[in-house]
Amino acid sequence: MSQPSISGAAEPVFKITSILVPLIAIISGIFMVILDSTAMNVALSKLVIDFKTDLPTIQWTVTGYMLATAAVIPLAGWLSDRFGAKQVFLTSVVLFTVASVLCATPNSAEMLIVFRILQGLGGGFVMPVAMAYVFRLSPPNKIGQVMGMLGVPILLAPAIGPILAGWLVEYHSWHWIFLINLPVGIFSFIFGLWKLPSVGRKAVPGFDLPGMILGPIAFAALSYGITQGAESWTSEKALGGMIIGAVALIAFIIVELKAKTPLLELRVFKSVDFSFSIFVQWVLQFSLFGAIFLLPQFLQQARGYGAFDTGLTLFPQAIASGIMMPIGGYLFDKIGVRWLVVVGLTLVSGAIYQYSHVDLTTEGKDLLLPLIMAGAGMGLMMMPLNSHLIKKAPQDLVSRVTSLTSAMQQVINSFAVATLVTVLSSRVTTLISEQKIAINGPADMQKAMLAVAPEAFGYTFRVMLFIAVGGIFLGLFLRRGQQQPDAKEGKREVALEALH
Repeated sequence: MSQPSISGAAEPVFKITSILVPLIAIISGIFMVILDSTAMNVALSKLVIDFKTDLPTIQWTVTGYMLATAAVIPLAGWLSDRFGAKQVFLTSVVLFTVASVLCATPNSAEMLIVFRILQGLGGGFVMPVAMAYVFRLSPPNKIGQVMGMLGVPILLAPAIGPILAGWLVEYHSWHWIFLINLPVGIFSFIFGLWKLPSVGRKAVPGFDLPGMILGPIAFAALSYGITQGAESWTSEKALGGMIIGAVALIAFIIVELKAKTPLLELRVFKSVDFSFSIFVQWVLQFSLFGAIFLLPQFLQQARGYGAFDTGLTLFPQAIASGIMMPIGGYLFDKIGVRWLVVVGLTLVSGAIYQYSHVDLTTEGKDLLLPLIMAGAGMGLMMMPLNSHLIKKAPQDLVSRVTSLTSAMQQVINSFAVATLVTVLSSRVTTLISEQKIAINGPADMQKAMLAVAPEAFGYTFRVMLFIAVGGIFLGLFLRRGQQQPDAKEGKREVALEALH
């Protein structure tokens, strides 16, 4: 397989078909991990019944997975440098696949939680290492197009997950949510072993043991504390997680800035362009979660939709994203990221504005246009902004910083969900009080919540609209710039090895 030329000679014409087979191996691995992550939420109610336990206990199948993922992400860059990206990717796929089979076998909730944590350890490495290969296989002027293809499963899997899981749980068995990973994992492993190019291991001077201890603790604890904040920001679990995470993060930053060979190179944030782009990405993520997380909650809580019907209703969003992803990648290579973010967030903002007018008569057909707008906006800007971040990072430092950005994304996602739940719950309580609805028992509370749900959801969507419009303004200040070429081949290889 021909590789992109990096010398001064004329580069051969790049064809996407030249990297199609290794790209299939990467995409199948990513699709498997994301699909399983989203499908699990649908099965929780059924698992409570089958294991004869309560929801807080079985919820740890989701929480444990998330914490394991957050803990290992910071290690991805160092492991890729030390052992090679191909070895880490294939090992991760095998671990995730084996853990998936184990998840289909337990007869107790506790064992399922343990196996889900194993799944998280494998799944946490797949995405950052897979991104490394995308940049390894793509010529610099075609990164946007290839990233656009990679982004399709990232947005399709969350839409297909609830539909597939809802069908399996309702008509077959929850065990199949995990067993379907077996053929996909085997396929990804075989194709990866066969066609992924071997990337040489890097000489990794030193071993940042304090960083490897503090990093996982910091990001896992922060994710946990913020997630618990959705129930109560003042609870012992929320405060404990956030305090431990904050202390560990501060210690981690101090250690990394002093270390000669840091696990994550924090000095990259001296680049103003890089730091600003990271901030825009966080705002973008927060806005996207307003569109992705809130609407399914409205359909299920206020309109009484099941998981399967909710998935079908939201599917046009995934289709629009899948169509626009390659287009967004192509345009990124031509015009840069600024107008893709501005136009994309404008479409998402328009969708959120329409969501803010939902009521108890809202049906799937009423949501078709805003769903398409939201999906198209996501497809236009999500992967181009990731590509832009890599180009803005100093190339001799990027292998140590991209895992940090990925771990922070996990924290931002948790923060977005927890904040939205807090705003929504607070608004429901306020409306019930303002309308002086009498509550004499659980049944009355259920009726009261249903009565104020549309207005509460509309208010929360308006909060998200404000954030999304702010993101549009920030997007105007993104600068295209050019990726700085490295003086030596070695620097380029390091830069491409552990990108996310």
